[in-house]
Amino acid sequence: MTVIATAGHVDHGKSSLVRALTGTDPDRWEEEKRRGMTIDLGFASTVLPSGAVASFIDVPGHIRFLRNMLAGVGAIDACVLVVDAKEGWMPQTEEHFQILKLLGVACGVVALTKIDLIDEDLENIRRREIVEHTSGSFLANSEIIATSVTTQLGLDKLRSALDQLMSRTTLVTSSLASQRPRLWIDRSFTAKGAGTVVTGTLIDGSLHVGDELVVVRTQQTVRIREIQQHEKAITTLDDGNRCALNLVGISHEEISRGDALVNVKQWKPTAMFDASLRIVPSLKHRVTRRGSYSVYIGAGEFFAKIR
Repeated sequence: MTVIATAGHVDHGKSSLVRALTGTDPDRWEEEKRRGMTIDLGFASTVLPSGAVASFIDVPGHIRFLRNMLAGVGAIDACVLVVDAKEGWMPQTEEHFQILKLLGVACGVVALTKIDLIDEDLENIRRREIVEHTSGSFLANSEIIATSVTTQLGLDKLRSALDQLMSRTTLVTSSLASQRPRLWIDRSFTAKGAGTVVTGTLIDGSLHVGDELVVVRTQQTVRIREIQQHEKAITTLDDGNRCALNLVGISHEEISRGDALVNVKQWKPTAMFDASLRIVPSLKHRVTRRGSYSVYIGAGEFFAKIR
């Protein structure tokens, strides 16, 4: 399975596109439905024409919810960059695009949405804009697919493009990492009759029902009672897959987004690390050691300083 994130400006049709492709509404909260705007992460999946399963993470486009967007794209394989055909490339389109580049996302497709609302001349202008903005990037040669969830135009073509994308997406895991499971939590809740349930993407290794894991932040030991993938119970989960885990030994209030589950004694927590720094072109101020920063790792946000 490949994990694919949407990206793009607010109200450009990301959630509507995911809903049209999967039949699942990624907007889970009443406030999202009332406002017609994605606030938090949404999740859905679909079986593509080849039989491959694509798992979608739908992210909010509004700048106020950028933190939630960052929590959703830390463990993805590919993206669908969504551009409204009427509005074109907008500020959050650029911001999301820069974030995807910083994360090292290597492949994706561009969906030109609401194509039924414009004429051919404006479509050609939008296509040229996208080509100009993505020049020299991982999306430079990606297909730009015109879509409309109203008329269903382009949806089958997008499904085929995602199928081809998945065939080119190969997860490379070292032999060491393959024996050291690590799962970043992006949701935690309680399910009636089951107790604590967390969801996330397994970055490395594999998980099995009955495994004992540790919450890195608290060093609390938990046991996997059940693993679900796309609402079906399974006994083993391999890396690169999304899942829901029913956990024993912890309250849903004791584990939250940004936490990591690992095998006991296989990972050592640290408060300091070396990192390379790349400045995005749109940054208007200097980066100094005196500043206070946020580091996004996995699905977590961590406050940091440069030494």
